[in-house]
Amino acid sequence: MINEKIKVLIVDDSALFRQLLSKIIATDPGLEVIGTASDPFIAANRMSVQAPDVILLDHYMPRMDGLTFLKKIMAQHPIPVVFIAEDAGKGSELAVKALEVGAFDVLSKEIFTDSYQNIKVKICDLVRAASAVKPSKKLFTETPAIKPKLNADAVLQQVKVKNVRTNDKVIAVGASTGGTEAIRMFLEGLPLSCPGVVIVQHMPENFTKSFAERLNDLCRISVKEAADGDLVKPGTALIAPGNQHMLLKRRGGQYFIELNKGPLVNRHRPSVDVLFRSASIYAAQNCIGVLLTGMGDDGAKGLLEIKQVGGRTIAQDEKTSVVFGMPKEAIQLNAVEKVLPLQDIARYVLQVSGK
Repeated sequence: MINEKIKVLIVDDSALFRQLLSKIIATDPGLEVIGTASDPFIAANRMSVQAPDVILLDHYMPRMDGLTFLKKIMAQHPIPVVFIAEDAGKGSELAVKALEVGAFDVLSKEIFTDSYQNIKVKICDLVRAASAVKPSKKLFTETPAIKPKLNADAVLQQVKVKNVRTNDKVIAVGASTGGTEAIRMFLEGLPLSCPGVVIVQHMPENFTKSFAERLNDLCRISVKEAADGDLVKPGTALIAPGNQHMLLKRRGGQYFIELNKGPLVNRHRPSVDVLFRSASIYAAQNCIGVLLTGMGDDGAKGLLEIKQVGGRTIAQDEKTSVVFGMPKEAIQLNAVEKVLPLQDIARYVLQVSGK
């Protein structure tokens, strides 16, 4: 039926959170809660009666934790899952693991400190976006041990930077929903000789550090959560910390990072538009802007600004995007020079950067 509601199953051991989430979902006439469960076993029984379109899934529950249940869902009967995680410590590591396993997105319990109106908009928008995705089955095997990689920091730190204008390229990347895997694939395709990379991924505060550490283990280049004043160096990627805008600045011939807690832009902090605008000002024609999968329009106007000053601009195509929101908005603004499938973006970026 055309007007059929999106069916939501809530799985959380806290009766308070089940009640709160049910109340929030009920405010959207296009959504309905078909059931709640205090643990995965109850949830599985409920799913055998009626399959939901989207599952809101907590991690800490009796009898089976959320991550284990998520793996079972993705291996047996994939359904879009919004994973609910704590906002610090082990919660951030679990959030990254959940995204790797196949969660559509992660919802931090920190959001519940925001205004009720903002909470409603965020959760209902997330559920609607998740319902449009059809996840594929995943086969889980033990991850092989990753060999240690060489670190070029010792060599790079010895290079003296002169106070002159620079022709060095910078790669600026923006992503949101589905971006954690897209960023991983993109960074895995970059060699140590690549230009410095600066990244905004919409992710809750305290989750970005674990995300960066995980990528650092998987990629040839060095990846870290950005700190104020960090230099943007070849073979290094810096990821904006959650809840802080990240700006690219330049002092003479050297790019560096500035962080601030200015107002939300496009409902986000960090905002892709903020990063892209700063890159258009300080890197101009030396910037390569890349806009990946994501919900909403953050980054579209900033990508246009990069194009207008002579930078190169790339967007992920619809087929490989989890949510074709941000790239689509940029394409409609005529901000995109090249639309590419995810697996081809790293190769093209290296080509236009002269590497």
